[in-house]
Amino acid sequence: MSISGTKRKQRKTFNEINITPLTDIFLVLLIIMMVVAPMLDQQGLSLAVPSAQEAQEEMKEPKILTIDIDENGFYFIGDQSILEKDLMKTLKENAKEKDGGLLIRAAENSTHGAVVKLMDLARSAGIFSISLVEE
Repeated sequence: MSISGTKRKQRKTFNEINITPLTDIFLVLLIIMMVVAPMLDQQGLSLAVPSAQEAQEEMKEPKILTIDIDENGFYFIGDQSILEKDLMKTLKENAKEKDGGLLIRAAENSTHGAVVKLMDLARSAGIFSISLVEE
């Protein structure tokens, strides 16, 4: 027998897609989501919103100590000049009242040494939150 003489078996072509397994998977996932979803009930954040009066009181008196350094290396709290020898005592006194930290406003031409000295004294006085602004 030759190859051309044999009957070739005709295979039936597969023209349909079986969606039953896909449907089963989706149903299982849907059931899992329905069971798990109630367990994911997250509590909202409990925020204590201050009243308008408390907010105004906080805005009136800042809790941050601000010290200015001019270009000559002199220190100021507001308009009051502070001598270098009294700087540590002033920092300790004000650190108790203003516990929000220290804001150093240095003039553009102020010396690096004056800024570093103030930062070192502030850390020694117990102030660890220090911000620096150049004016």
